[in-house]
Amino acid sequence: MGPVRTPPPAVLGAVEAAAMGLGEGSLAPRVSCLLPTGPGARFLQLPRGVVDSRAGQAAASKRDLEGERSEKGGGAVSWSKRCWCGWSEALTAAVTALRAGGLVAVPTDTLYGVACSACCSAALGAVYSLKGRSQTKPLAVCLGGVADIYKYCQVRVPRELLEDLLPGPVTLVMERSRELNKDLNPFTPLVGIRIPDHAFMRDLAQAFSGPLALTSANISSQPSSLNVKEFQDLWPQLSLVIDGGPIGDVKSPECRLGSTVVDLSVPGKYRIIRPGCALTQTAAILQKKYRLVPSEEPCS
Repeated sequence: MGPVRTPPPAVLGAVEAAAMGLGEGSLAPRVSCLLPTGPGARFLQLPRGVVDSRAGQAAASKRDLEGERSEKGGGAVSWSKRCWCGWSEALTAAVTALRAGGLVAVPTDTLYGVACSACCSAALGAVYSLKGRSQTKPLAVCLGGVADIYKYCQVRVPRELLEDLLPGPVTLVMERSRELNKDLNPFTPLVGIRIPDHAFMRDLAQAFSGPLALTSANISSQPSSLNVKEFQDLWPQLSLVIDGGPIGDVKSPECRLGSTVVDLSVPGKYRIIRPGCALTQTAAILQKKYRLVPSEEPCS
C-alpha cells in the first residue's frame, strides 16, 4: 500500500461555530510527526466479555495461576490468559501508533471510531483525507477522565454534572482553551469532549496522556460502523485496528445514532446539537437535576 496522503489542514476563515469543534489557540502545541507508510493496518483482537479493565486484570491474575498449573501438568496455557495478554498488547500497540502519528480504529461505547493524536497536525489532515470529510466539519476530542476537561475547556457547569454524564454516550461541547492544537478545527471556539464508557478507550486515553481526536470509522455520509468489517474500505490507510467485537445490534438503526451531542457553552442553558442515542436521559439530567434551560439558538 502507498503512504497515507496528508494534505496540510486548510487555513479556514471564521465561520459559525460547529458542534464538537475546537477553536483557535495561538499557544497550542504543534507536534512534528511522521505518518506510517507500511503495508496497511495491523489487527489486534480484544478479549471478549471484559467490560472493566480492573476486573479483567484481577481475573487475569487467577487465570495466570491456572495457566501455570496447566503448563506444569503438560497442558497448554489457557486461551483466557492469552486473551488478557492481548488486551495489554493492544493498549501498548495503540499508544505507540498514536504517538507516531498513526490512525487507529477503536471500539467505543456507541460506534467504532478512528482516533489520532490531536497534537499531530499531519494526522489530523490524514483523518479528513481518510473519510473524504470536509475540513469545516469538526472532530471531537477524547480524554481519559473528567479532570482532564479543565485543561482543554472553559467549564461553566458544575463538576457533578460532568461526572453524571461522563463516561458515557454523550459529547459535551464547551469553549476550548488555548492548550489544544490550533490546527484542530480552527473555525470554531468550541470543543466537543468524549469520554466513552468503554474499558479499552478509557485505558487508552489515560495511557496516551494527551488529547485524542476522535471521529466515526466510516466514509463521510455513509452509515456508522458497529463491527470492524463494516469499515474495511478504510483498513489500508490505518496503522492499527483494535477489534473489540460487535457493538450493539447491527440490525437496529438506533444503534448507529452515535453519541448525544450537547452544547453547554452558555451558562444556564443547553442545546441539543445531535439527539444521538442518549437524548432522553441526558435531557432529564440537565433539566431536572441541574435546572438548565433548553435553547434553540446556537450557543456560540
